[in-house]
Amino acid sequence: MKFYLDCYACFVRQTINAARHAGCDDPVQHKIMIKVLELLQNLSPETTPPHVAKAVHGIIREYSNNPDPYKEAKARCTLAAMELYDDLKAMVAASDDPLGTALRLAIAGNIIDLGVSDEHEDLWHTVDRVLAQDYAVDDEALLRREMEKTDHILYLGDNAGETVFDRVLIETLEKPVVYAVRGRPILNDAIMEDAIAAGLDKVATLIDNGADAPGTILSLCKPEFVEAFNEAPVIIAKGQGNYETLNNAGPKVFCLLQIKCPVIERDMGAPMGGIILRQSTAL
Repeated sequence: MKFYLDCYACFVRQTINAARHAGCDDPVQHKIMIKVLELLQNLSPETTPPHVAKAVHGIIREYSNNPDPYKEAKARCTLAAMELYDDLKAMVAASDDPLGTALRLAIAGNIIDLGVSDEHEDLWHTVDRVLAQDYAVDDEALLRREMEKTDHILYLGDNAGETVFDRVLIETLEKPVVYAVRGRPILNDAIMEDAIAAGLDKVATLIDNGADAPGTILSLCKPEFVEAFNEAPVIIAKGQGNYETLNNAGPKVFCLLQIKCPVIERDMGAPMGGIILRQSTAL
């Protein structure tokens, strides 16, 4: 997905928030902002938002000497989601359509996104909303059909805390799952320790992609992950970052997300707050 004009303002805001998460004082925040503004002035027209985010947060980590600025925030998000785990499981068990409910719950968890805002809608309110609203893009029937035929699923995670909602969905699937996280810290995206904190090691085979972009940029990922991606018959890709990098990765990829920014709203032609289960198009 291309870089829109609105993305400039988003990255300026994100830079300030991330620098403060990293514990930077005002002079260091100023140095970081100057470097990021220099970066934003010299972008290639082909640049995608996840490519820019990788570079921006690399600057923040370098100047702050903090390798994981969102570490504490990720732990808090995971803990808050784990407190809902038993109720989420009970909700799926009581449903007339457990898989359909679990898919919606996974999408509800995508509200936990500190790259968009440090504040998010109350989790239970989000669950109620997502269970009640219609899909803005609904390829659920296609996903169900493909999952019936496959021998395993590659599941691309997104944010820490959201991982708990992913676990509920994985426990509902009747196929082996390989769950992939980022290779190194970026924003509040889940890395291996965040996945383990959510208990995903109990329900899936965990791998990391070797990269520190908030999405799945295959050219930056390690060979072992690229092999797993290429061999997977069905891929569930969670969140906006994975949509931005895989929206035209071919029909085996299904993007699950909520629309939380006007750029995705415009690109997808669906409203803010819309819930999406979209099969990717071919390259």
